[in-house]
Amino acid sequence: MSWTAPKGSPRMSSHPRTLSWIVVLVGALAVFLIYASWVLVSSPIGTTVQGYFYSVGSSEKLGLTVSPGNETSFDGHLNKTLDVDDKASFDPQSPKISTGESGEIRIKQTDDASNSQVDSSESTTENLPVTKEGNGDATVSSSEESVTLFGDNADVTNSSLPAKGNSEIDLTPSPTVPVVGTNSSNVTGNIRMEDPNYVALINQSSAVNTTSNETLSFDDATSTAAQASEEKPNNTSYAGSVNSGCDLYHGNWIYDPLGPLYTNNTCPVLTQMQNCQGNGRPDKDYENWRWKPFQCDIPRFDPKKFLELMRGKTIAFIGDSVARNQMESMLCMLWQVEEPKNRGNRKMQRYYFRSTSVMVVRIWSSWLVKLTSEPFDYAPAGVDKLHLDAPDEKLMEHIPNFDVVVLSSGHWFAKQSVYILNNEIVGGQLWWPDKSKQMKVNNIDAYGISVETILTAIATLPNYTGLAIVRSYSPDHYEGGAWNTGGSCTGKVKPLELGQLVENAFTNVMHEKQVSGFNRAVKRASSGSKLRLMDITEAFQYRHDGHPGPYRSPDPNKLTKRGPDGRPPPQDCLHWCMPGPVDTWNELVFEIIKREYEGGSAS
Repeated sequence: MSWTAPKGSPRMSSHPRTLSWIVVLVGALAVFLIYASWVLVSSPIGTTVQGYFYSVGSSEKLGLTVSPGNETSFDGHLNKTLDVDDKASFDPQSPKISTGESGEIRIKQTDDASNSQVDSSESTTENLPVTKEGNGDATVSSSEESVTLFGDNADVTNSSLPAKGNSEIDLTPSPTVPVVGTNSSNVTGNIRMEDPNYVALINQSSAVNTTSNETLSFDDATSTAAQASEEKPNNTSYAGSVNSGCDLYHGNWIYDPLGPLYTNNTCPVLTQMQNCQGNGRPDKDYENWRWKPFQCDIPRFDPKKFLELMRGKTIAFIGDSVARNQMESMLCMLWQVEEPKNRGNRKMQRYYFRSTSVMVVRIWSSWLVKLTSEPFDYAPAGVDKLHLDAPDEKLMEHIPNFDVVVLSSGHWFAKQSVYILNNEIVGGQLWWPDKSKQMKVNNIDAYGISVETILTAIATLPNYTGLAIVRSYSPDHYEGGAWNTGGSCTGKVKPLELGQLVENAFTNVMHEKQVSGFNRAVKRASSGSKLRLMDITEAFQYRHDGHPGPYRSPDPNKLTKRGPDGRPPPQDCLHWCMPGPVDTWNELVFEIIKREYEGGSAS
């Protein structure tokens, strides 16, 4: 049997031609698709499509000019000297900075948990839009310079890079969880008087910074920035904001099993002295207590919502090393959703969050008023002289660039200094040459005057409508002496309970003077000024467990227990562990900002 068709049949003549045409068409279509794909990927259209799907534009990936509409920047004043944590010292174990042509830095994970290794990568120079920021930072630091951190103990930044945390969790406190806290009408306990010459532990430090020759490299377009850029609602209503009439500062410490938003291993800017877990502290419950006001609940800090609310704005933390402690806490929480660009230098720490053009800044100003060291009248050179009626001039130059400032001070008024008022020496701390004459102003009164001076200067600054938040005096918990006279907070593992508080009279009087100075400044403020007092002092007197104590160093041979004679080891009972109670300060800052921008007034 034959399957061959008869000669002349259409099937015999047309079938081979049809197959050949199909092969030709398929081949042509394949060539067209390959060519079209190449065109789409390599052309501006391809970039647009790619940016649509991945939320990353070619300008970010290739290091080209980026001009976000609300990018916050600064002016040429950055060339002017601003003291960063007082005096610098050099330490061979400190983090090193090496810069290339761009001045860009990149944080690398190292094997040593106590050091950060920072180096540069080649990138295309960024032409930033000139709004407020000039090129003043361009020549601040040289390449391959070993930069140490400052103070009695070097503040070495933690090198571990962050894992992304969950910032969307909200906690509704359960009535079954342990509660300790404050009750202003029912506080019992003995009053502990401190030596008026109490000298607080001062750790003058600064996180690692580099030059601010701004550059964008290929790797800047990180997945975290892309993720954050997807959520940009135009009219965001933050339902998590508590009622504006709620008193935020009287309440309880409630145990929170969810714990903090970050760990000591997920924040590369954490100062080593506050890295309590990294320094070997054996307990962790101090990380799990959250502050709950009596009248309301404060939502857990939401880094994404904070960045969105602060879009295009700058927040600055100004003051001493405790201000640095708070600024780093803020960075650690924000870092969990986006890695910022380090745009700082030796004069000013600056971290820029590209997705929302938010800048977080820290400026060192230990007293917040004018400081000189030249001879004045009978006060010799070398002794710090505080002009109590004049604000810190270097600080005031930068205030107009900030939308929110968080001010803190107080502990440096225990250090040796001379007080000048109306161009006359009126007193001093640990300095008074003529014991036969009584001082007009002691260190406690000087503190109150300084608060009034700086706040009045900010509140009367022409055309400045930024928000100024004054964080009240941060209590220390040295028992049995000061930091250098055998004081201790060793073995404290949970907050004090009602009835257990041993009030610190020195803390109370410093807080009183600060509040009085604040109130006087409010009376003198202009109509458009915004001064807010964040009164954390009473609540934090209960947190004797939140300090590093003897775990202030990674040294494996450090002393952590009392000696045979009962003397405690050297320790820090002034600064706060991170994570730890200090994170609550930034939850309160967020709440004050929400109240300001959404209406209502902060308590």
